[in-house]
Amino acid sequence: MSILGLAASVPTVGPSHFDIIKVLRPNILALHPYRCARDDYQDGILLDANENALGHSITRSGSSDDSIFDLDLHRYPDPAQNAIKERVDHIFLGVGSDEIIDLLMRVCVAPGKDKILITPPTYGMYSVCAQINDIAAVKCPLELTGAAGEGGESGRFSVRVSEIKKAVDADPSIKLIFLCSPGNPTGTLIPLSTVRAILDYPNFKGIVVVDEAYIDFASDDASAVSLIKEYGNLVVMQTLSKSFGLAGVRLGVALARPPLIQVLTNTKAPYNISTPTAHIALSALAPASVSAMRSNIATLIASRKTLLSDLAALASLGVGQAIGGNDANFVVVPILGADGQPDNTRAQHLYRSLAEENGVVVRYRGSEPGCGGCLRITVGTEEENRTAVTKIREVLSAV
Repeated sequence: MSILGLAASVPTVGPSHFDIIKVLRPNILALHPYRCARDDYQDGILLDANENALGHSITRSGSSDDSIFDLDLHRYPDPAQNAIKERVDHIFLGVGSDEIIDLLMRVCVAPGKDKILITPPTYGMYSVCAQINDIAAVKCPLELTGAAGEGGESGRFSVRVSEIKKAVDADPSIKLIFLCSPGNPTGTLIPLSTVRAILDYPNFKGIVVVDEAYIDFASDDASAVSLIKEYGNLVVMQTLSKSFGLAGVRLGVALARPPLIQVLTNTKAPYNISTPTAHIALSALAPASVSAMRSNIATLIASRKTLLSDLAALASLGVGQAIGGNDANFVVVPILGADGQPDNTRAQHLYRSLAEENGVVVRYRGSEPGCGGCLRITVGTEEENRTAVTKIREVLSAV
C-alpha cells in the first residue's frame, strides 16, 4: 500500500529492518485527508470558505503596535504554510510539540493494543498523551550515577540502551520510543551514538522520536537532525518556544523523511497553524532575528554558569550540587536534609515559600525518578537569578 500524496519516486532510506507501512495504522494509510478551501486556490474573490467578507471587528487601540491586525484574519490560514517550510527540508508544523506528540501516537500506535517506550525522568506529556489515546507506556528509567549526596559528586543521567533493547525484545508491540535530548527535567544531552544504536537495532521495527526542545542550548553538533538523511525511522522535534523565546506562539516542528511527513500532513487538522503564528514565525526565522536569538542563547548560557556557581555557594545551607548535564536553559538542584541526603519535605517547603512568600516561582521535581528533593530553576535574567539565589538563601537560613 502506498502513502496518499507521496510520489512513488521518493527514495527510501535505511535501516533495512524498517518498513514505515508496517508501522502506520491501517486506518491512517487509508485516510483521505480533509480538503481545505485554500488547498486549491488562495487568490481572487474568495467566496468558497464561508468566511466573513467584511473583515475582523477588532477596534484598534492606537497605543501599541497593532500591525498584526493588518493581516487577513477574516480568511482561513494557509493550510500548507509553505513560506515557513521552504526554510527547512522535510518539515511538519504543529501547534507546539505537544500536537506532534499526540499525532505521532494516533498515526502509529493502535489504542489498547500497541505501546510506546519512555525513559523517565522525562517530559510528562508523553505519558499524558498515551493515556488519552489508551496507549500503555513501557518505562526504561535513565541511569543516574554519582547522585547528589554520594561523595559530593553531581548526578549524571544516561540512556540505558541495553534495557531498551531488552524491552523491545520482550514486547514487539512497542511502536514509538521517545528520547528527550537535552532531557526535561534532567538537562542531559543524549549522544548521537546512543540514538544511532537504537535506530540500528534490528528487533525494533518502530520509530524513534528525539525531542530537542532545548537543543539550541547545547553544543552546535549535538542535534539528531544530522541523522535524518540516513534513517527513515527517526523523527526529530524542535520548537520556537525556548531558544526563540516564542512560547506564546505555540509552534513546534517535526523533521523526518518524506513518507512520515506526508502521513502527518494527511492526518493533521485542516488549519492547525494560525495566520498570526505563521507571521511571527517567519519574522523569527529572518536572518536578523536568528542572529538575535543566538546572542540571547550566549547570554543565557553565561548566566547558567553564574547561577550554578551561586547555587554551589549555598552548599552549607543544604543546596546540593546540580544534577544532570546542564545542557538546557534550566538547572536542577537537590535540597538536602541534615543527613546530607535529598529531602523532599525540605524541598517542598522551599518551593512553596519561594512562590507564596517571596515572589519567586521554581518547579518542584522531587517526585520524578532520580530527582529526589530536586527543584528545577529556569535561567532568568541576571537580576532574576540574583533575586532567586538571595531568596533561597533567606528561606533556607530561616529553617
